[in-house]
Amino acid sequence: MNVRMLVKRSLAGAALGLAATMALPAGATPNEQYFPMIGWRTGPLTPLGVNVAAGWIDYMDLLNKRDGGINGVKLTWEECETAYKVDRGVECYQRLLRNGPTGASAYNPISTGVVYALLDRTTTDKVPIVTIGSGRTDTTDGSVFPFVFPLGTNYLSTNTVKIKFIGMQEGGMDKLKGKKIVNLHMDSAGGRETIPLLDAQARKYGFEVTHISVAMPGSEQQSAWLEIRRIKPDWVILREWGVAPAVALKTAEKTGFPLNRIVGVPFAGTEDDLIPAGSSAKGFYVVHPMPTGEFPVTQEIRKHLYAGGNKGNLQDMSRMGLIYYNMGLTYGVLNTEAVRTAQKKFGNKPLTGEQIRWGLENLNLDEKRLRELGVWGLVQTIRTSCRDHEGGGAAKVYQWDGAKLVQVSDWIMADKAITRPLIEESSAKYAKEKGITPRDCSKE
Repeated sequence: MNVRMLVKRSLAGAALGLAATMALPAGATPNEQYFPMIGWRTGPLTPLGVNVAAGWIDYMDLLNKRDGGINGVKLTWEECETAYKVDRGVECYQRLLRNGPTGASAYNPISTGVVYALLDRTTTDKVPIVTIGSGRTDTTDGSVFPFVFPLGTNYLSTNTVKIKFIGMQEGGMDKLKGKKIVNLHMDSAGGRETIPLLDAQARKYGFEVTHISVAMPGSEQQSAWLEIRRIKPDWVILREWGVAPAVALKTAEKTGFPLNRIVGVPFAGTEDDLIPAGSSAKGFYVVHPMPTGEFPVTQEIRKHLYAGGNKGNLQDMSRMGLIYYNMGLTYGVLNTEAVRTAQKKFGNKPLTGEQIRWGLENLNLDEKRLRELGVWGLVQTIRTSCRDHEGGGAAKVYQWDGAKLVQVSDWIMADKAITRPLIEESSAKYAKEKGITPRDCSKE
């Protein structure tokens, strides 16, 4: 199935919803929950956009076909192509905001640039933004950012997991003293996000950190790795994505830097990043808040969407269970569980973005519920609140064996003792700049 056909199929539900609306009696609304999908199937990160969308749509499709939706409310969605461009992401946001019987349920941009561009709109428009493993970290503080949810693991949490893992490899956190770590990052808002945290960790644990930026899209890194060879670090943190990780790993190999001394962020170490590098990336570590592999929910999707010659939304079945597809499943689970949670308060009907915001802020996904959903091991336990819009903070570590990612750790919890003060400092600064009076979370 080609990309254009897949886009048309994903829009079919929304088109049918529109036809149903036109046929309803005056004053009636269709029994549908509408999700706008700001994403991309073209541009520099095409595999990410295509396969995340497939996983997310497959999960909503599963709920519709197996369960009749969520408590009788059908799920509809509509894609808007951004080609991974911020201005087009903002345009898509505006275009889809009021679609559906109750407007947009929530936005999931999967783009830090788009999140930054929309921050000032969320409270005014009363539609939540969900960012999983990306976005702006200080939005974890719900007292200042009531409509933004970096669910599961934010940028800072993921980074502390990397440092914890490096400490484990060195024989303990005390062994980090005197070590040299290079933070090789994209020259962008998302790339620079963890610089203050790494500086704080360097002071706490006594290691030396050097920040080296790489211009987007990261296809030229020779000078950066020559600088790394001069520094002779003990470890390199690879904060890159798109075409950049494969370039970095191949360049590291050429300059003689050991791959088993590089730890990447989630978007630097998916199968799409590592397969092109092949054996040259062998030994490379990567931190993932959304694991690879198949889970019970995957078998349910195969059964209800792909069995008997049926075709779901995945173009290439060999990608089922890979990182990007599983990321899409995670988006599907967290968004729809927010709807389910909000229905307990507001009723089994199509909900507004503001009502779903309440559901996102009151998620309680414990082991029992995750097992019921068939996603235990894929999705970490999450419990959100007014104060904590992350609700989790853990990630797993994988190592590339030359052909596939191999899990080398269980969930490692973030060091929130060091991340929370930085989050509150940043959110307080934002509140002051924007004239925001933070909510009193003790009363929520």
